[in-house]
Amino acid sequence: MKTTKILAAVILLFIWQGCNSKNKKQNNMEQDETALNNIFPIGEKGSAEWFTGDAYPTSLLEADSIYTTLAGNVYFEPGARSNWHTHPSGQILIITDGIGYFQIEGQPIEVMKKGDVVKFPPNIRHWHGASPDVGVQQLYIIPNTEQGIVEWMEAVTDEEYNKKS
Repeated sequence: MKTTKILAAVILLFIWQGCNSKNKKQNNMEQDETALNNIFPIGEKGSAEWFTGDAYPTSLLEADSIYTTLAGNVYFEPGARSNWHTHPSGQILIITDGIGYFQIEGQPIEVMKKGDVVKFPPNIRHWHGASPDVGVQQLYIIPNTEQGIVEWMEAVTDEEYNKKS
């Protein structure tokens, strides 16, 4: 009889641990749905001179005279965005995770998400960043750096940014 009670207690313990483990796993999965998967390390916080909110750029490929291409990664926390800017040879973004916004001057704000590729033509004013509720992780590529890299301009106002919402 005593052995049966001990056996029953051990079985109940295993069942309880299994249920508890399943709940923990489910909670972790729910948290992971809102967290971004970083392919590259998050860099140092970007300058308030060029970004509104918290953006973390990391250089991956320095411009040189052989490849004349600059590449890097930027993580934008929710609501963060770049200032208006241009690139003499244009810019390409590859979105690796999250949800963001971008806008070419004079056009409506567009959504960008994981898997999207966005091209900005040379010398065209634009901005890009995260959506209000979800961050965005992006690779940037700037070709033909011998022509220059970037010209930073004024910040995107909250009014401009919120035209999407």
